[in-house]
Amino acid sequence: MSEMEDYLDAHFEEALEDLKAFCRIPSVSTDTAYIDGIAAAADFVADRLRRAGFSAVELLKTGGHPAVYGELIGDPSLPTFLVYGHYDVQPPDPLDKWQTPPFEPTVRDGRLYARGVSDDKGPLLISILVAEAFMKTDGRLPVNLKVLIEGEEESGSPHFEATLETFRDKLDCDLVISADGAMWRPDRPSMTVASRGLVAMDVSVTGAAKDLHSGRHGGSAPNPIRALATLLASLHGDDGRVAVDGYLDDTAPPDPSIIAAIEAAEFDAGAYYRDIGVSAPLPVTDGRELLIRQWLEPTLEFNGIAGGYQGEGTKTVIPSSASAKITCRLIAGQKPEHILSVVGRHLQARLPAGFTLDIHRHGPGSEAFFVDPDLPALEVAEGVLEELLGQKPLRVAMGATIPIGAAFRKHLGREAIFFSFSTSDEDYHAPNEFFRLANFRIGLTAWTMLLTRLGRAGA
Repeated sequence: MSEMEDYLDAHFEEALEDLKAFCRIPSVSTDTAYIDGIAAAADFVADRLRRAGFSAVELLKTGGHPAVYGELIGDPSLPTFLVYGHYDVQPPDPLDKWQTPPFEPTVRDGRLYARGVSDDKGPLLISILVAEAFMKTDGRLPVNLKVLIEGEEESGSPHFEATLETFRDKLDCDLVISADGAMWRPDRPSMTVASRGLVAMDVSVTGAAKDLHSGRHGGSAPNPIRALATLLASLHGDDGRVAVDGYLDDTAPPDPSIIAAIEAAEFDAGAYYRDIGVSAPLPVTDGRELLIRQWLEPTLEFNGIAGGYQGEGTKTVIPSSASAKITCRLIAGQKPEHILSVVGRHLQARLPAGFTLDIHRHGPGSEAFFVDPDLPALEVAEGVLEELLGQKPLRVAMGATIPIGAAFRKHLGREAIFFSFSTSDEDYHAPNEFFRLANFRIGLTAWTMLLTRLGRAGA
């Protein structure tokens, strides 16, 4: 370990420059305006793998943005691990909320600020840097490694399952280690052992065939904004929970170990709301209930709404249509198809006269995922974190969605663990995303220890 630690320490500034170069690439997967950035990021990852010593590096055709593959197979008798990550990032909007430009990486107060630096370019690069360090110091890895880096995670991974099926033999492994994900809190180590599923949709309401003058037609013509607002308001009860018949069909009870982690956390709901800038009265005052809502209950959230004139000043118009973007986070037992069906039925039943409703689904969606609590590699990873960070990590659930766990289990028949050194407060998906440089360093050491111990254990 000492030689590896010395190498990583001596080359840390070079690693930081690599990360900055990666983050300068605007690899937004959801917007075709950034298509050149997607290509550049895929090429960057492929080149970085080659420099690290990986062989068989190639861009895999997926039907969408390419995935990057590489492997380091030194001894077939050693276990083989598949490292997962993604090179695509969220859109940087709203640009005016960034203190420094999103694709000009900037260090401030021990943090690197850039779009995608925490989700997932920093954590992903750690695994590649550690593999390179093993090759530079020992000339070999303690395990065999394969990597699969996708370019569509931030747009719902629409081609990911088909890619796994197409390249199933190439991707064969003993275990998947995801560099994507995040620790729950910066002050307490954790292992994510469950994540919610996801289904995304656009809901559009149409009234007249064209925009109308609000003086000439007001009071008689159907106004889609009013109808849409009424429909959206009907989707939740006064307590903020989803109020759609059939939404909870077939849901499974939560893992008792996650309930135990919630109890042990003694979470401060008031501090949480202060951190996100919410003033009293608080929606949820009890920390236990708040975590149960975030980790273990399904949600339905409005991500955007559009309709009518949005420019400066006024335009006296009744718009022809209005729409909303909705994402539903799912818990164990819920199926994306069923959720889409019951939400559509709920909205159609409440649609006022004079309007038509259209629901457009985005991607296949994904079911909730959980890690086998008895998985040997999970225990090894927890031991690494406890030794490095001085506390036994909590096993926690993730309110967000990382669909790869269920996909790898379905198509490769392999389990996955999450080993990321992002933390949930690093504003990924929001302006001023950052990655702690201390976590960058710790992550390098932790991945070194993890691969070494997995190799010894033959896990």
